[in-house]
Amino acid sequence: MLVKTILNFCHKFNSFIYQNVTLQQDHQNPVIIVKIIARANGKKFCSICQRQCPGYDRLPPRRFQFIPIWGIPVFFQYAVRRVNCPIHGVVAEYLPWAKGKSHLTEVFKIYLSQWAKHLSWYKVAELFHVQWYHVFEAVKSIVEYGLQYRDLTNIKALGIDEIQYRLGHVYLTLVYQLDTHCRRLLYISKDRTTKSLLRFFRYFGTARNAALEVICCDMWKPYLKVIRKKAPQAINLLDRFHIMKKFNEAIDNTRRQEIKQLEHDGQEPLLKHSRWLLLKNKDNQKESELARLKVLLRYNLKSVKSLLLRDAFQKFWSYRTRYWAKKFFDQWLSRVNHSNLVELKKVAKTLQRHEELLFNWFKLNDHYSNSISEGFNNKAKLTIRKAFGFKQFETIEIALYHQLGDLPLPKLTHEFF
Repeated sequence: MLVKTILNFCHKFNSFIYQNVTLQQDHQNPVIIVKIIARANGKKFCSICQRQCPGYDRLPPRRFQFIPIWGIPVFFQYAVRRVNCPIHGVVAEYLPWAKGKSHLTEVFKIYLSQWAKHLSWYKVAELFHVQWYHVFEAVKSIVEYGLQYRDLTNIKALGIDEIQYRLGHVYLTLVYQLDTHCRRLLYISKDRTTKSLLRFFRYFGTARNAALEVICCDMWKPYLKVIRKKAPQAINLLDRFHIMKKFNEAIDNTRRQEIKQLEHDGQEPLLKHSRWLLLKNKDNQKESELARLKVLLRYNLKSVKSLLLRDAFQKFWSYRTRYWAKKFFDQWLSRVNHSNLVELKKVAKTLQRHEELLFNWFKLNDHYSNSISEGFNNKAKLTIRKAFGFKQFETIEIALYHQLGDLPLPKLTHEFF
């Protein structure tokens, strides 16, 4: 079967003809050149407004890279005509296989962008014998199309979180859709300030903000302030994951202080190498770890007391009514406040300060959680690590939308991937 026959079957254009296909040597490497010509009666269109226009002149032949065949690079070769548009003047004609001054065909951009979801951009460029900026151009083009045509209707639940993407406390604010029918990245903003989140709500629009029902986030004050202002009707759910993370941070800080105190007093270093022994979920611990934990429980250590009070608080999530949960919470607060556990008292004070938001858990019956956002965050960090970091914000923004945005692709007559 001829290559031209395959192209006519999979990738046919109106007003243009595949004239011939030749195998040539380009810098001692084989390449396939597909020469394209315009039909004699074909219409010419402006590349900006796509209005039918009279011809003006013809430029020298150009090459447009297509999907490789059997590992051999394929190029379309065509002498682009210029047209005299009554609105935009003399411009290049509209080409159905490429846009602007790009040397990549649109279908090749989609092909590269799909591979870029699974491999690093550098590796994709190496495999398909293109430059890194070609892969970036391809992904950027697909992301811009997806953001333009994605559906933002029927969004009821959001997850808001931040990730550190550079050294020196440089953060990104990430907003996710958490609805059961669609979970994806919606928005990326620099920093984790009030303005960072305000930019999302302004972009999202007043009508869509008013339709929000649930917003999951941590206890970061700038986020809580913006949510109260822009979506007061939404139930603001403090996430269980972040609350338990506060407990673990308190236990770890207590453990560090206690190790130093034991060393200073010349006592046995019981807590050395016990960080994950105290922080890990009991269901995930090995028998040897559980045995060692039983030994620690015999000693009157602050770290062990903090662990027991953290495990006692886990019962809070099992209640189904606010009344009984409130009684349990008050009793637990009393136990903590009468203890000598400074770090855990800080956690108790934080929970008491955000008590109303904490008890929103019982309005939703465990239907929503920011653990989905945490899963997306891990994928975002993997995307950054896989690329060994990004130098510019625009690059990381495009990469994260591409990986996590669930964006629509341009429609093709045939899928090449």
